[in-house]
Amino acid sequence: MSLKSHILLSAVFLLASTSLQAKLNGEQLYSNHCSACHGANGDGGVGVPLALPDFQYGVTNDYLTKTIRLGRPGRIMPAFTKLSNKEIKAIVKHIRTWAPGKPFKYSNKKINGNIKHGKEIYAKSCAACHGATGQGGKGTGVTFSRPRDLPVIAPALNNPGFLASAPDLMIKTVLMNGREGTPMLSFLKQGLSEKDIDDVVSYVRSFEKNSAVKKIKEKHLPYLSYESPNSMEETIANVKKAAIGKNFRIIREQYLNEGLVKEGKENKKQMMVYFCNFDFLNRALALDPRVGLFLPCRLTITEENGKVTVSSINPLYMSSFFNNEELDKLCQEMHDVYTDMIEESTF
Repeated sequence: MSLKSHILLSAVFLLASTSLQAKLNGEQLYSNHCSACHGANGDGGVGVPLALPDFQYGVTNDYLTKTIRLGRPGRIMPAFTKLSNKEIKAIVKHIRTWAPGKPFKYSNKKINGNIKHGKEIYAKSCAACHGATGQGGKGTGVTFSRPRDLPVIAPALNNPGFLASAPDLMIKTVLMNGREGTPMLSFLKQGLSEKDIDDVVSYVRSFEKNSAVKKIKEKHLPYLSYESPNSMEETIANVKKAAIGKNFRIIREQYLNEGLVKEGKENKKQMMVYFCNFDFLNRALALDPRVGLFLPCRLTITEENGKVTVSSINPLYMSSFFNNEELDKLCQEMHDVYTDMIEESTF
């Protein structure tokens, strides 16, 4: 091999190694995939706080790994199926830098308690936060600007992602010790015995029998679109009339490429009409603030080759990205409203 070839080959290996190191930079991976919900420093937001020492010491690396991989189906936490095992390991390693120290270690020993008795205790001591059937608290994260039951959302204990990630002994430890910095208190200090706690753990584990979460569902087109028999001007007027008829307030009209071209050069045959129902907006943002990515509501009216079309984003298509069953219901509602409005404005 010539000296030139050797240098080129060494450069290729160096670039490949640098690229791999960049790819496995846990801080950058966390920033890209996790920080928007859990905060840049793990102090929470839409997602729960990860930097709390009591949380850090109470969960294993395996729990964090499985949580990232599996997510929480039907809740806000998505499953990161496209990350490699090494990338997830790098993220977990970065998360651990916020609370130096060794977390608890748990065996996979199964706890065999009295499920019936555990159900009775759960109803008295757990249901107020975690839901009567373990469905979890309402709201999102720790941000006080949005309605929720508690300052830190109570996790869904009946969720298949949680049940697959949390061993019995981890659940028991949290019940025994509580979690400082959250509303979760020690059940031992509240007067329960260790046997009582074993019964609660067994009841929570029994949720696995009924933890199937409906998957996404049917596939939806990313947009809704209808052809209008009327002129563009008439169709725009009909869209505004239909919006007002559905209790929406017209916010503004603008050309589709406004701000992207020089003023006066906009395409006059491509118009967007923005409208909003503030009650609906508040309900949606309270469930998941990420819905703001496709709100306020708008319909697009275009004319091409004499054909006028009214179209919009399909909320049911968008809902598939958010992993939030409560939001799915509102997206169905929004889909139905859009469809009614588009049909009404294109008669």
